[in-house]
Amino acid sequence: MSNNKTFLITGVSSGLGKAFAEGALAAGHQVIGTVRNAEAAQAFMVLAPGRAHAMLLDVTNFDAVPKAVAQAQDEVGPIDVLVNNAGYGHEGILEESSLDEMRRQFDANVFGAVAMIKAVLPGMRARRSGHIVNVTSMGGFITMPGISYYCGSKFALEGISEALGKEVKPLGIHVTALAPGQFRTDWAGRSMVRSERSLAAYDAVMDPIRAARQAKSGNQPGDPAKAAQALLKLVSAENPPVRLYLGVDALKLVRDKIDAMKAEMVAWEEVSRSTDFIE
Repeated sequence: MSNNKTFLITGVSSGLGKAFAEGALAAGHQVIGTVRNAEAAQAFMVLAPGRAHAMLLDVTNFDAVPKAVAQAQDEVGPIDVLVNNAGYGHEGILEESSLDEMRRQFDANVFGAVAMIKAVLPGMRARRSGHIVNVTSMGGFITMPGISYYCGSKFALEGISEALGKEVKPLGIHVTALAPGQFRTDWAGRSMVRSERSLAAYDAVMDPIRAARQAKSGNQPGDPAKAAQALLKLVSAENPPVRLYLGVDALKLVRDKIDAMKAEMVAWEEVSRSTDFIE
């Protein structure tokens, strides 16, 4: 049992967060899971009495995060693995979506994750061990029209993860961006926030995308339980990757974008090289 870890996973009431927590508990680990209300806390704790510990916390309440994490570590023990999973998707044409909607998206998907990271890092740094897993998305590298705020937030978390990993690697701490493709969760259903349509100029772009996404919700190819097993393999690895894509769809779309980027770089290489001083 010496390989058992203490996980802190945000957003364990549904979706991938719930699957991650269930997988870690089934493997014998301890899990501290953030939930938003007492009913969800009770439902989580009965999954594994004594090993499933509910933390009432909204990760966008930044001032509450340090105290909540400190209390959890006092009661449960040092956190070995932080999984920043909490977040949601925002769907909307950029011109039709308010700046307040963008702030809420970044508060949940970026600033909440950073607040959690800052709360666990002192302990990990003192122990010179730990693994921070930030759940990003294939949308943190590829993009699609109609989810510009979401992609922007995941691009930001990808960049933060990669730079942070370089800062803390000498301290014995690993950081991985875990980037799923389409999984069978409520992400595209009840969990998604959708901006109202207002500009007819975007109908041809947005209407088919919105209809297709709603129709596909609940029928995505990815299996959350298998994502949980991938997470367990990730955190047990001696040399975990900087980023890990989950799903055949994510691999294909990311590879297609890399190929397109390479072709574009070649096409514009002369212009790129033209901007240096000539010695």
